Amino acid sequence: MARTRFDICLDEVLRHEGGYVDHPSDPGGATNMGITHKTLARWRNISPWWKLPKAQVKALGRAEAARIYRASYWDRSKAGNMPAGLDLVLFDFAVNSGPDRAIRTLQAELGVVADGQVGPLTLAAIQRRVAGTSAAGLIAALCDRRLAFLNRLSSFPTFGKGWTNRVAAVRKAALATIGAATAPIPPSSTWSTTMDFLNGYKTYIVGFIMLLAAGAQLLGVELPALDGASAGQLIMEALAVIFLRRGLKGDIGKA
Repeated sequence: MARTRFDICLDEVLRHEGGYVDHPSDPGGATNMGITHKTLARWRNISPWWKLPKAQVKALGRAEAARIYRASYWDRSKAGNMPAGLDLVLFDFAVNSGPDRAIRTLQAELGVVADGQVGPLTLAAIQRRVAGTSAAGLIAALCDRRLAFLNRLSSFPTFGKGWTNRVAAVRKAALATIGAATAPIPPSSTWSTTMDFLNGYKTYIVGFIMLLAAGAQLLGVELPALDGASAGQLIMEALAVIFLRRGLKGDIGKA
């Protein structure tokens, strides 16, 4: 029996997901073959999800994992309706960051309404894009957008190297599917990645600069550009900026 595109793409996804892990910095918690504790509990209709023992996650078999992947990620993202190569890129993105994020990112690249639903308009836009610039161009663009999103995550310092390698490997496999070569990464990409990383911490950077300026004033250094702001005022504003960001981040994480 011939292997389907789902089977082939699932092999690539599982190659990156690996087996059972329970990393303390991973918001997904206990995970096996990329299936999180919460995802498995919901699949088995167990509520609340934490009532499913972690041992069940560890004992998850490939056959059940494949059914979850097909229903929750492959079918949800309509990867089976995509050209070969793009199906893998979208599927792996959906697995790694959620179908809604993957679909909306693809729709943003296509210039259609980013509603998280793959319908006739999105599929037609894909056909036009592929006819105009080839599937390789769309594959590369979606991978670039995915990597830019990952670079902005606060957990990038912990998982960034693995994520970057994964996107590169998926891009290579997808392009190989259509017989296209992987384009070399331009020198500017390293600078762009660095700036994306710093962008996620720009509030802290501003606060730190304000504290440095306050320290300079305390040492008697005049800084005309500060419009007469006192060292004490700068310190209070810097602390307010930093702790406001931390508070917002905490509230968002609890939402």
